[in-house]
Amino acid sequence: MSSSGSGSVSASAMSLPGDPPGGRRAVAVWGIGVSVYFVAVIFRTSLGVAGLDAAERFHVGASALSTFSILQLLVYAGMQIPVGLLVDSLGTKKVLTIGVLLFTAGQLGFAFSPSYGTALASRALLGCGDAMTFISVLRLGTRWFPARRGPMVAQLAGLAGMAGNLVSTLVIARLLHGIGWTAAFAGSALAGVVVLVLLLLFLKDHPEGHEPEPFPHRGAAYVRRQIAASWREPGTRLGLWVHFTTQFPAMVFLLLWGLPFLVQAQGLSRATAGELLTLVVLSNMVVGLVYGQIVARHHAARLPLALGTVGATALVWAAALFYPGEHAPMWLLIVLCAVLGSCGPASMLGFDFARPANPPERQGTASGITNMGGFTASMTTLFAVGVLLDATDDNYSIAFSVVFLIQAIGVSQVLRLRRRAARRERERLVASRVETVHVPV
Repeated sequence: MSSSGSGSVSASAMSLPGDPPGGRRAVAVWGIGVSVYFVAVIFRTSLGVAGLDAAERFHVGASALSTFSILQLLVYAGMQIPVGLLVDSLGTKKVLTIGVLLFTAGQLGFAFSPSYGTALASRALLGCGDAMTFISVLRLGTRWFPARRGPMVAQLAGLAGMAGNLVSTLVIARLLHGIGWTAAFAGSALAGVVVLVLLLLFLKDHPEGHEPEPFPHRGAAYVRRQIAASWREPGTRLGLWVHFTTQFPAMVFLLLWGLPFLVQAQGLSRATAGELLTLVVLSNMVVGLVYGQIVARHHAARLPLALGTVGATALVWAAALFYPGEHAPMWLLIVLCAVLGSCGPASMLGFDFARPANPPERQGTASGITNMGGFTASMTTLFAVGVLLDATDDNYSIAFSVVFLIQAIGVSQVLRLRRRAARRERERLVASRVETVHVPV
């Protein structure tokens, strides 16, 4: 066992008997799934560049406007386990198809919403569809690529999501001011139609010869078994807490409170604040590639990378919040945004703990449980920061300190579970190899 407790399983050791071969066809099929997730993220983050327009269109204040983001996260988090179960029972293609139909309808409904209530319902519908994409793409990766490629495949999927965030920042924002609300959102919904056609025509759940074994699905009993069996695995719980602890600082910053903090507390212009938010996205894309390469070569690096990211985030967050001057210097804000960009890639490491802890028929369920972590932490922090800002007359130093509390809770759980998860992962790997050796020829 490594000193980190993450185990000493090498990347090459993670190549299991019966792994899919990968190759060009795998890249092509997986790329279609990733394109669906890419479009979903464009739709998800399009509200972030339309906040002021939405407030004016629907005649609402800041609290009502923030409800859009909180509702979307609530729906997304609440759908993770149901979606994981659906992926395990129906397969990737069917779940992605449902997801595309829902998030495209949500984006189109948002374009034509005449009132705040209908706009809120449209965002909830979009959140339902969006929730079906990422877990499906993860499952698609495990079906088409060998296990040793899992970390890089997952990081590349996250990278596609960040690219979608950039598109909404750079393209949707210009369309809004160029052709107006309805045309911008309705026009962007056409991307959903395009990926739906590609999905229906070309996507396959798995390569030939790698069909999953039939698994009985018996209503509520099946659901309970899947959830219970996934939760019993320490790796699933460790994955959830890694995701919980790492993802939320950047999510909170990008989704709602980053711009007000930079403008109101740090005295920056909206344009400069927008550039810093873009830096978070760009940093995420670069760090994602680096983390994926490291974990693919050194599987034991998962936990040190995750905990290192948490420590670095806490350090620069504290430095920016409690800088002795009236405002933090620009160099410190740049460092803060660059470090926040590592939160997304670090959260992807949570899936690298859950994946080897569960057999193929539970991958969707385990991924759903893991994915709930960061979004639960994000919702909690979004709400707590808003309450504290109201209670302290917009004192960001006090309000943003809730981040340290959430991080402390998460780190304590990660440290508690790490040894059990590492031991169980080694046992499963050894058992799979022994079983293969004794297969009669």
